[in-house]
Amino acid sequence: MDLTITGEGRLQVADAGKAPVTLHPVWLRERLPDPALLDLLTGQRLHEAADVPTDLRVTQAALDGAIAFSDGFASHLPAAWLAEAIASETVSQHVHWDGTLDPAQFPTADLAAVQADAAALGALLDGLDAYGFALVRGVPLELDGGLELADLLGPIRVTNWGGMADVKAIPNAYDLTMTPRHLEPHSDNPYRDPVPGYILLHCLENDADGGDSTLVDGFHAAAILRRDDPAAFATLTGTDVTFRYHDATAFLEHQAPLIERNAAGAVVQIRYNNRTEMVGRLPIDQLDAYYAARAKFWQLIAPASPLTLRFRLQPGELLMMDNYRLLHGRTGYRLETGSRHMRQCYMDRDIVSSRRRLVHSA
Repeated sequence: MDLTITGEGRLQVADAGKAPVTLHPVWLRERLPDPALLDLLTGQRLHEAADVPTDLRVTQAALDGAIAFSDGFASHLPAAWLAEAIASETVSQHVHWDGTLDPAQFPTADLAAVQADAAALGALLDGLDAYGFALVRGVPLELDGGLELADLLGPIRVTNWGGMADVKAIPNAYDLTMTPRHLEPHSDNPYRDPVPGYILLHCLENDADGGDSTLVDGFHAAAILRRDDPAAFATLTGTDVTFRYHDATAFLEHQAPLIERNAAGAVVQIRYNNRTEMVGRLPIDQLDAYYAARAKFWQLIAPASPLTLRFRLQPGELLMMDNYRLLHGRTGYRLETGSRHMRQCYMDRDIVSSRRRLVHSA
C-alpha cells in the first residue's frame, strides 16, 4: 500500500489493482486502534468524538509507523489494520428464488451435525442469510424439541404469547393460524416494534390432507415490482400503514411501509399481513395509488404466483425463516383426515447475526 497526504490533509491509500481510497481525518482518528482512543478489549470509544476539530488534518503518515494530526495528536498506524479499514464492507449475498427452486438447493442440515460442528452451523446460517430460510432435520419430536436448535443461537424472543407456542387448530381460536383454514402469504407480527426477525417452525405431526407449507421470496417480489412498476414500488415504500393486533391482554400497533428500504435504497424488510393491516384515511388520490400498488404486489406473491414455493414439512423437521424477507403461508387442511401440529418460536435478528459472526470468527 502507498500513502499520500492530500492538499486538504486527507489520507489517500493506494493498494495494487484497486482504486485509491481517501480517508477523512476525523473518520480515521475515531477508528485508530490506540488505547488512548479506544478500549482495545471492547472496541468502545474512550474520548468524545464530537470534540475533535472538524477541520482536522493528517500531517504525517507511514505504514507501521507514525501518524500525526494537526491538533498535535500522534499515534501508530498498523498496516494490517489499515488494510482491513479500507476493505469493502461485507454485504449479504441474497439469492433470489421462485417456485422452481429445487429442494436439493434448500439450505439443509441435520441437528446433530450443527450441534457437533461449529463450521456446519456457520454453513447453515450462511444458507439462511442467502435464501432467507433453512431446513433442519432430526429435531426431537418433543414439545420443546425446537429449542435444541434455538439454544445453539441464543435466547428466543418472548412475546405476550410466551416463548415456544403451539400452532394447531383449537376451539375458539384467537388467531387464524390456530384454525385449519388456508393462510395466505404473510410476514408475522408486523404490529410489533421491532418485528421478530426469525421464525423457528418445528413440525411434530402433519398427516392431515392439506397443510403444505408455502414460501415466497419477498425481496425477489419487491425487485420485480421495482423493475416493472417503479411508481407502485415508490408508493409501497413511501406510504406508512398501521398494523394492529388487539385482544383482551394486548393492544399492539406499529406504523411502517409494506416495503422498507435503507438509506442506500436497498430493500431491507417486507411487511405484508392482510389480517392486521389498516391503511389510514389518506387523501383519495393517495389511497387510489396505494390500493393499486398493493394489488400489483399481491399478484406477485399470491399462492398461484410462479414465485410461490410449496412443500410439506415432515415430523422432526424445523423450518427457520427470515421474517423480514419471506412471506409464508399454508394450504388448508382437514382435521377429519389427521392432524397438523407445529411448535413455533421467534428470535431477534441481532441474536442470529451475532452467532453467525462469532462462528466465522472463531
